[in-house]
Amino acid sequence: MFFSASDGAEAAATSTFAQAFQLWDLFMFAFTILIAWGFFRLLKNDRDNKLGIGFSAIALLVFLFLDVMVVANWMGYLDEIQEGLKFLRSW
Repeated sequence: MFFSASDGAEAAATSTFAQAFQLWDLFMFAFTILIAWGFFRLLKNDRDNKLGIGFSAIALLVFLFLDVMVVANWMGYLDEIQEGLKFLRSW
C-alpha cells in the first residue's frame, strides 16, 4: 500500500514535468550558451568594445534568469517564486 502511494506521487510529478516542458525551453538554453560564448569571447579578445560587453552582459543576465524560471517551472516551483516576487507588481 505504501508503495502504491509513492508511485502515484511519482506519476503526478512526472505528469507535471511533461505538462510544463516545451520545446522552446531547449532553444532558451541554446541561446544562453551562445550569449555566454560571445560574452566571454568579447572579454578575452576585444576589451575596447564596451557597448558590446555591456549589452551581452545584460542579455546574459536576463537569459540566465529566464533559464532559472524555466527549470523552476519544470519542478513546479514557479508559483511560489511568483508569489515571492509579488511586490514587484506594485510598482
